[in-house]
Amino acid sequence: MSRLDIFIDRMTSQRACINFAAQATADLAGPVFELGLGNGRTYHHLCKVITGRDIYVFEREVASNPASTPPADRTILGDVFETLPQALQRFGATASFIHADLGGHNLQKNDEFARKISPYIEPLLAVGGMMVASDRMYFDALCEIEIPEGAVLGRCFIYQKP
Repeated sequence: MSRLDIFIDRMTSQRACINFAAQATADLAGPVFELGLGNGRTYHHLCKVITGRDIYVFEREVASNPASTPPADRTILGDVFETLPQALQRFGATASFIHADLGGHNLQKNDEFARKISPYIEPLLAVGGMMVASDRMYFDALCEIEIPEGAVLGRCFIYQKP
């Protein structure tokens, strides 16, 4: 499989999983968190598929396309190991949906990062809330659920708080 094929599978899976989780959590009132902005493509997509909920973006430094840059009042800047605990104090366990595409091209480093960040993400989700991640995460109380049709196994993961 070429790197292009892997990228296409990842993007197709990400879209399918985001669409699924957005619909499955539509009745929840809590905020949506986008962990990592990058160019802003997934943030822009979240804005198209989620209505009635604020979307907050966590990023070290905004460098996105101007067409997909969140408003300043919903941009939380800094290191996620500092901003996620602050978000827990601010919002509590109310997030209806969290999306994270924080990894890079080094699978071992991605896994190490996922193990470190998982305990910071888990307490933010509301009951029934979902998390879509580009990497396998390591949660104690969240359940991994089956990815939807159109997603490729191993390219995206969905977790839910029972």
